[in-house]
This record gives sequence, C-alpha cells and structure tokens, in this order.
Amino acid sequence: MIELQSVTKRHVVGDVETLALNDVSLHIEAGEYVAITGPSGCGKTTLLSLLGLLDRPSTGRVLLQGEDMATRSQAQLAALRAGRIGFVFQSFNLVDELSVADNVALALRYGPLGAAAQRERVAEVLEQLGMAHRAKHHPRQLSGGQQQRVAIARAIAARPALLLADEPTGNLDSAHGAEVMRLLGELNNSGTTLVMVTHSAEQAARAGRTLRLLDGRVLVDAMVDA
Repeated sequence: MIELQSVTKRHVVGDVETLALNDVSLHIEAGEYVAITGPSGCGKTTLLSLLGLLDRPSTGRVLLQGEDMATRSQAQLAALRAGRIGFVFQSFNLVDELSVADNVALALRYGPLGAAAQRERVAEVLEQLGMAHRAKHHPRQLSGGQQQRVAIARAIAARPALLLADEPTGNLDSAHGAEVMRLLGELNNSGTTLVMVTHSAEQAARAGRTLRLLDGRVLVDAMVDA
C-alpha cells in the first residue's frame, strides 16, 4: 500500500542539523495494523508524517500504491490525504468554536459529497462511535474520551484506506484509553490499514506488526504472533 525506500530526513534549524530518520526502508500492506515504538526523539512522529504525506524526505522515495509521491505537487498531496489518509492526534485538534457535527464535517469539505450526503455521513460515523447524542455540543462540553472519539469520527469520515494515529491515548485515562484502542481495533478489523505511534508496550502488543525505532533507524521489524 505505502512504501519508504532508503528514506532519510534531516531537520535544519539555523546552523544545527538533526538527522530524524536514517536510511529507512519499509513496506506496509493494505489491512495491516502496525505499531511504531521507541524512545522520545527516535523519529516516530517524523516517520508518521512521511507516511501521511505531510512531509517530504530529504533523500529516498515515498510510494503510495506504487506511485512516487515526489512527482506530486503540494495541492495534489493534500487531495490524496483528504481522500485516502486519516489522522488521529494525541491533542485531538478539534475546533472549539464548531459543534461536534461540524468538526467531523471538516473532513468532508473538499471531497465529492454534496451537502446532504455529507450530513448523512457525519450522522453515520457519530452513531458508529456512540457520539450521535452529542452532535450539537462543542468540544469543551465533552470529556477527553468523548473528544477523542469525535477526533476518530472526523478521521474516518472520508473512509480513508490508511489511518495514522499519533499517541491516540496519551491524554486519556486508562478507561477511556482502552475504549479508544478497542475502536481502533474494530476499524482495522473492518479493513482500514492502521499505523499507530505509541510508548505503551501493552498497546503495541495489540498490533499485528511492531516497528521499534532507535536513533532514526528501524531496529526491530517484527510480526506479532496471533
């Protein structure tokens, strides 16, 4: 589905250059559940940004369904993200001024659906995630777990083939975190490719495959026994 070929990523700030990823090659198949682990600063979030087409490598290639993304403009990459890739962030990234339904609808703004179809899809995903009764509320009126469920609803509203989650339970208590992990597992079971960054060994064990990064390199790439 998505592939990195000898990817290196350098961040340059002034005279300081940081090597975030160092010659990483990786292939993720459609339908996989992959956990990315490793200590802080090892390159996990950088790797997720490259997989999500939010950033470009310094060297190497990123291929989506066999096509080199270096040939795509920023506008084309944005269109690909809107149609194929969903994001779940630790900080939720909801817009306080918008209702729950309007936050979810943001994911459909630039898609092919008309207004009526967008409203129908928003209602569908909120029902799926148990948040239909909160559609008219605002994020500040919700608990952390409820906000994360809204964020997941927004991430999957456009039916992305690839869902990227960056520490999706990092701001949640254990009960709400367990609920989010259950929801992510259900999405993967329904066919969504899931790549998740986590510091939790317990959460990583839920995945079918674990990548452990260290100093910008993939130290371990292991399939998890069923």
